[in-house]
Amino acid sequence: MTEDTSLYVLPNNQPLVALECETAFNGLTAKEKLYAHYLSQAAWSGGLIVYVQTSPESPLLFALLHKIFKAQNIEELKKSALDAGVSEDEFTAFLVYSCGIFSNSGNYKSFGDSKIIPNLPKEKFGTIVKASQAYKDNSNSIEEIWNKIQDVTYGLGGKLKSLGLGDKGVTTYFSANCTDKDAELVNEFMQQKKLESYNARCFKTNTSDNVNSYEIRLASVETDADPQITLPEEDFKNSKFKITRGDYSKLLTAVVDNLQKATEYAANEIEKNMLNKYIEHFRTGSLQDHKDGSQFWIKDKGPVIETYIGFIETYRDPAGQRAEFEGFVAMVNKEMSAKFASLVNNAEKFIQKLPWGADFEIDKFLRPDFTSLDVLTFSGSGIPNGINIPNYEEIRKLEGFKNVSLGNVIPGNMKLDVVPFLSEQDQTLLNTYRLVSFEVQVSLHELLGHGTGKLLRQLGPDSYNFDKENTKNPLTGEVVNKFFLPGETYDSKFGALGSSYEECRAEAVGLYLCLEKDVLRILGHEGSKADDVMYVNWLSLLWTGCARALEMYQPSTKKWLQAHSQARYVLLRVCIEAEEDFVTVVEAESGKTLKLTIDRSKIQTIGKKAIGKFLTKLQVYKSTGDFEAAKEMYDKYSEVPETGPHPWARWRDIILAHKEPRKIFVQSNTFLNGSDTVQLKNYEPNFAGLIQSWMERFPSSETSQTLIDLWEKDKQHFTLEVN
Repeated sequence: MTEDTSLYVLPNNQPLVALECETAFNGLTAKEKLYAHYLSQAAWSGGLIVYVQTSPESPLLFALLHKIFKAQNIEELKKSALDAGVSEDEFTAFLVYSCGIFSNSGNYKSFGDSKIIPNLPKEKFGTIVKASQAYKDNSNSIEEIWNKIQDVTYGLGGKLKSLGLGDKGVTTYFSANCTDKDAELVNEFMQQKKLESYNARCFKTNTSDNVNSYEIRLASVETDADPQITLPEEDFKNSKFKITRGDYSKLLTAVVDNLQKATEYAANEIEKNMLNKYIEHFRTGSLQDHKDGSQFWIKDKGPVIETYIGFIETYRDPAGQRAEFEGFVAMVNKEMSAKFASLVNNAEKFIQKLPWGADFEIDKFLRPDFTSLDVLTFSGSGIPNGINIPNYEEIRKLEGFKNVSLGNVIPGNMKLDVVPFLSEQDQTLLNTYRLVSFEVQVSLHELLGHGTGKLLRQLGPDSYNFDKENTKNPLTGEVVNKFFLPGETYDSKFGALGSSYEECRAEAVGLYLCLEKDVLRILGHEGSKADDVMYVNWLSLLWTGCARALEMYQPSTKKWLQAHSQARYVLLRVCIEAEEDFVTVVEAESGKTLKLTIDRSKIQTIGKKAIGKFLTKLQVYKSTGDFEAAKEMYDKYSEVPETGPHPWARWRDIILAHKEPRKIFVQSNTFLNGSDTVQLKNYEPNFAGLIQSWMERFPSSETSQTLIDLWEKDKQHFTLEVN
């Protein structure tokens, strides 16, 4: 592999971690286990949708690997491959690539959106395919799939390096012929109809009279027209638009079936109502049904089994509005959840300490459920450390939200084998306190980051949700003259910028409020330990902005590929810009290593002032819908300069030389023993164990055929291009 392509492969020493949940699962009653089982089945079935959402070739890649690994065990496949001339390292690379496809739900990384290509020659990959029992059993079928995708599987030309729209990358949220201008026009149409795009994709065709025709396709089991949900074709700004449904229909059928079974074991009427609304949403395509289900979900306080499912996060849509399918099932960790509950009970006190002032804060903080969860199942392209949901703004404002910290995920992500660019003292502190400091950061990020801040809105002709005559902009001292108009949402105004901008705001809140001794005390840290936890929280986040973030930056397009990484880099730049050498980064050894230093004595003064000032700008621009000012500021801090005192573009090579592969989680499965007993099965945290878990998760050959059928349905809108 050349140096360039090495950025796009998973190494043969790719680390895997078991997602331990057995202790929590064994504490469930028989009824709770059945509830968790059917919810997990629904989540996994729906999670296959992400392959269709990731890239044109991902469904076929899954189908090919599924067929190969279902037909024989790995040892038999290995023997056949070695006999055919494949080396041990090449076969290991084939297994690593397969694990990458399964764990990322496609051939683009969930964290960073850059492409994953196999770390073995294409002809050797083909040799393994043809040495397999699946090929011997049905050579025509296997060869047909491999011939379609072999070139694009290895392709890194043109836009193939990362996800994006038009000539900037690959996406299946829009057909291949769509550009940024198409996305803006579709957004205008949806805004005019007062509709949102969470569960939609868009396909453009050209009519006989050379007019662009846009099909907005909703995800649903049902495929026919429904005047309450779909729209017949109509004209809008010299183009034609229609709304149809039936996207991912075959996969959503299994989601609905399993959710219906789960309702039989729900703990209360609220959970039954929640699931019934989700069922209607997946059946009909009505987004309002999912919103209604989310309102029931918020009201389901302190459940033993926590779950959420649907089209949730918009990170990977280049336009920032269409959401990836996600489903999780988890058990509540009561001890850690008690600490989070105490933080919630004191939230109003800490909200008052945020720097933007009462006029820009929500009128009433709706105290959320905040729990620490041990994840049983998480389907989607990747597993986060914490979540603040639902993302529907009107529900968050009127009903509230929930925060969850994924307690068994965080330890796996936090373990560091290598800590470059720090002094020995800071390395020791980071390794000692990184886990507990990150729990502090996640709790503040989710609860008081995403959970705070007001959007100033015009509600009607002379109606506003703020005092229009007297609310002053703290940045200018003048009465505000910008606000959200009727029909505008944060997603529609901020678009592709919105995800990283909001993550940056939440991360900054975590830095700012971890300086409060009472916050640390509530979360179990006092005295000198609290001081160390606070320092390591700042050190960890800024170190990540220095040592890890630029892995997620693409120099050729000057594009950031991951929202959180961009946010942490921005915060590092803000802190470097602060006075008195508060944070310094220097090239310690020319071309080889960097040195990051934080003056610990200045965090409470210089650091707090710098982050407080930046936070105020972030919130005011968000509150007033001032996208232009927000973009100008955020783009400035997101720049990766070639020269100057901090030549980050050149330093990126040093950073990449010290990179460490992101860990892959091996998840358990649940199985029915008879009709009323559920068994949990764990797998070894190695390549064979992960692959086995996926084959036992999807034991039917119909799974691969369904993905092939979905690819056939979409293929007219996409090309398996290699340039």
